[in-house]
Amino acid sequence: MPGENLTRDEARERAALLSVDGYEVSLDLRSAIGEGHGDGPRTFRSVTTVRFRCAEPGAASFADLIAPSVTAVSLNGRDLDPGEVFDGSRILLEDLAADNELVVDAQCAYSRTGEGMHRFVDPEDGEVYLYTQYEPADSRRVFAGFEQPDLKAPFRFEVRAPEGWTVWSNGAGELADGVWRFAETKPISTYITCVVAGPYHYVTDTYERVLEDGTRLEIPLGAMCRKGLAPHFDADDVFLVTKQGLDFFHDHVDYPYPFGKYDQAFVPEYNLGAMENPGLVTFREEFIFRGRVTRASYEGRANVVLHEMAHMWFGDLVTMEWWDDLWLKESFADFMGAFSLVGATRFTDGWITFANRRKAWAYRADQLPSTHPVTADIRDLQDAKLNFDGITYAKGASVLKQLVAYVGQDAFLEGARRYFKRHAYGNTRLGDLLSVLEETSGRDMTAWSRSWLQTAGVNSLTPQVLLTADGRIDELAIVQEAAESHPELRPHRVAVGLYRRTDAGALERYARAETDVEGARTVVTELAGAEAPELVLVNDDDLTYCKIRFDETSLATLREHLGALTDPLARALCWSALWNLTRDALLPARHFVDLVLRFAGRESDIGVLQMLHAWAESALEHYAAPAWRETGGALLAEGARRELEEAEPGSEQQLAWARFFARAASAPGDLRLLQDLLSGTATVDGLDVDQELRWAFLEPLAAHGVADEKALAEELARDDTASGRRHQVRCLAARPSAEVKAQCWAQVVESDALSNALVEATISGFAQASQRELLAPYARKYFAAIERVWAGRSIQIGMDVVRGLFPALQDSQATLDATDAWLAAHEDAAPALRRLVLEARDDLARALRGQACDATAG
Repeated sequence: MPGENLTRDEARERAALLSVDGYEVSLDLRSAIGEGHGDGPRTFRSVTTVRFRCAEPGAASFADLIAPSVTAVSLNGRDLDPGEVFDGSRILLEDLAADNELVVDAQCAYSRTGEGMHRFVDPEDGEVYLYTQYEPADSRRVFAGFEQPDLKAPFRFEVRAPEGWTVWSNGAGELADGVWRFAETKPISTYITCVVAGPYHYVTDTYERVLEDGTRLEIPLGAMCRKGLAPHFDADDVFLVTKQGLDFFHDHVDYPYPFGKYDQAFVPEYNLGAMENPGLVTFREEFIFRGRVTRASYEGRANVVLHEMAHMWFGDLVTMEWWDDLWLKESFADFMGAFSLVGATRFTDGWITFANRRKAWAYRADQLPSTHPVTADIRDLQDAKLNFDGITYAKGASVLKQLVAYVGQDAFLEGARRYFKRHAYGNTRLGDLLSVLEETSGRDMTAWSRSWLQTAGVNSLTPQVLLTADGRIDELAIVQEAAESHPELRPHRVAVGLYRRTDAGALERYARAETDVEGARTVVTELAGAEAPELVLVNDDDLTYCKIRFDETSLATLREHLGALTDPLARALCWSALWNLTRDALLPARHFVDLVLRFAGRESDIGVLQMLHAWAESALEHYAAPAWRETGGALLAEGARRELEEAEPGSEQQLAWARFFARAASAPGDLRLLQDLLSGTATVDGLDVDQELRWAFLEPLAAHGVADEKALAEELARDDTASGRRHQVRCLAARPSAEVKAQCWAQVVESDALSNALVEATISGFAQASQRELLAPYARKYFAAIERVWAGRSIQIGMDVVRGLFPALQDSQATLDATDAWLAAHEDAAPALRRLVLEARDDLARALRGQACDATAG
């Protein structure tokens, strides 16, 4: 639609012309229940009043609105013809005065894609639930406004809702005369306004604190979910982490929480992990656990709670001017989430998860052709949507961890404190942050920023060890390398650890030195004369962002003694490095699988163990030579079954191995065991096969043709809930039938009848590694359909389809050639669409290189 994809230049021109004094938004959501409106979309009435100033009276500009229809538009008391000024995404505003009032009365559409005002009908009880999700630019689907982050303003919302419903927004609200009215917000950006409405289950608590000046701070807390999830909702734990986080941030940022109340809504069919709407944070409801999960899941939820809380300061109080500086909120929130997790909660090993899981996301993203500097070049809103990626989040957070090591924690936090006080309720760029860090650290941040924030790519650091005749270190050097496409060699503050086995066989550190790595080769003088190591771990303690490499002796040690490495963070770093070697076609996939089979059973950190399971699956599915896949799959299933049977009854490790065994199972005997565990004719001591685990067992049974449609329908009858239906849809899509695959393709690609959550479930079940031949015809269909899908569907659904249905399992040169042919023939396609295809192409090419490497080990 013309004008829907706002450009950076347009936003800058509008920001130079306009400043916004306030919004009043009135929504009538009573149409959310009852019968629909025929063939058209179900709509609600939205009336917006915006007061704003214009620096050049007489000039023209535009407001943003995406709506099926506009009933009336008034500018400064002058009625405008909606047919003339509204084109479907923009409202033309001509002859502006110095002070202006715009009133827009529109019929906006409820969403089924998780964008704008999402409407969900709970199949369990027929109740309707609403919530909004806007980032980066979907508030215009709910009310008219100026949809860019630097045109902040106070907001007043009022909402008419069905009788018996409760409504929440950013400010505190009350119901009077059938209308929910909410307190005016502080100046905030459009994308972090929020409305949640429906018969939600709601729990309350209070946070109290005496501030340093003696004043008492009291923050009302709330947490909500669908009524059907209420029996599973552990709100007490959510409140515990919330209070611990608020204590931590008040201790460290010296700026009291500025947004009044603190509600947290766990909502259905949510596209993201969470969203930092001030006063009303929204989360995906999968963070409410219906079955038993490991500690890693609780840690992950706590990290997200704290990530969103960090945004109250990094992003909501002080907001980036444009999406180029998205890192000013997301990188900081990702870093501060882990920092506060370790510093304030029971999850004191959070940096292990960060090193093992978050950085893996960053390393992958930073080696794609779409990699970009942490401070990115965001031309328009489609660029912005795709830049919520591993660079902006995890690499940026890793860079900030390096920055803390570079300037010191005290200087970093003092810089943050000055930044908030100087720019509260304003908008900033990169230079605004660097200037306060220069003040507090005394360091020139220009060179550091250029190397770390304004260049792309990941460096690799490899140790070189020369020994004396008597077996001591003569010289230990670190060699730094970079990809040809991104040749920047960065300054790194690293710790280098030396490890040897003890008499008891444990692999432990006996020497450590911190040093600054500069240029292509750095000698670590502090370790000269030390006893010869069996393992040299560059970036011990994970201070910097780099790919760790090993010398030959160290790699040989890990091949034989990885499980003897006693420090869990060091072990996690080694696993991550070995996975990077596999992805870079420097370690055969079968060797990585062998390491997992031999040493994963000794892994004490449950999050690392679950990551190893995922990596082992990926190694087999994408990087193993095709001729070895069947053998490798049998080895994985055999190893998983053995570890399941030997794990401590009732332990987290037992649960993790049970889930992994289900995913690896393909042989008749393994599938029969899953059936028997479901029927209860077989048991594993201590393993509770709850409803979520039942679905985990059913998917491989469906994929291998053991569980049919009738069996899945019977399971749904046991669990006829929204969650159960998503599981059933995924399992139905997994069945090995040409008819099933054709039906799935039609439902996702040719129709928009499915909600976002069911699109996601269908795509997830569609592509099964055991069904490569069955899926082969869809490679050609994919390239024929994606441009049409991108043009005709919402950007979220477009992303899901283009990413999720790329024929990655057709891992051959022919598929790579077909991808290249599409890219060559579609040079004028939307840049965001081309980026997604280029990323998928790169993953496929990397897989083929890995398979060639693995074939040499056969």
